[in-house]
Amino acid sequence: MASEDLPCKDWYSILGAESTESLTEIKQKYQKLVLLYHPDKQNTDVPAGEVEKRVQRFIEIDQAWKILGNEERKKEYDLQQRDDQCYISLCRCGGQYILSGSEAEDVSLICCNTCSLTIEILHNS
Repeated sequence: MASEDLPCKDWYSILGAESTESLTEIKQKYQKLVLLYHPDKQNTDVPAGEVEKRVQRFIEIDQAWKILGNEERKKEYDLQQRDDQCYISLCRCGGQYILSGSEAEDVSLICCNTCSLTIEILHNS
């Protein structure tokens, strides 16, 4: 499974939050956005294309909360933000394997950010 060389998403901006905010403040912003973009809360007269955009936005909001709502994942993410690049590969569950550029040489196993699956990183000798 090859990793893609993509910039990491800015989970804070997705939630409209700052890295200096408390978990409670971030949670409040997450809850407001979830109510706004949840598929069950959408009007029936919205065009299909707009519905798809809102669903994608809801998924991003949910992914952002899965990272920023967990203290350990949030710390890892904050450390990754210091790097210029990270490597992302999608998991079959829909989650992501995320490896920051600085970790690439030292890490050999990466866990999915949403399930218990793990991938092995093979280093060229």
